[in-house]
Amino acid sequence: MKKIAFAALSVVVLAASSNVFAEGKTRAQVYQELIEAQQNGLDYVTDASYPDVSPVFAHQVEQHKLALAAEAAASRMASESASTDSMN
Repeated sequence: MKKIAFAALSVVVLAASSNVFAEGKTRAQVYQELIEAQQNGLDYVTDASYPDVSPVFAHQVEQHKLALAAEAAASRMASESASTDSMN
């Protein structure tokens, strides 16, 4: 009797866990989240500093964010100038 109950419980658990995995994220979604985390400086989170960035890396993270902002501004300026050039 115990073996039948254990087998039935195992089947139910396996069925439920497969549904959980089916509702998970795609590889593309996980990859995009990884890229965003790297851009936000979360590479510099250590076990001792979690969930914040380690103070050792704070300056590097700030410089990285400033570089990303400058890059975004430059691409925005380039796209704006390209759109105004095409209007003329």
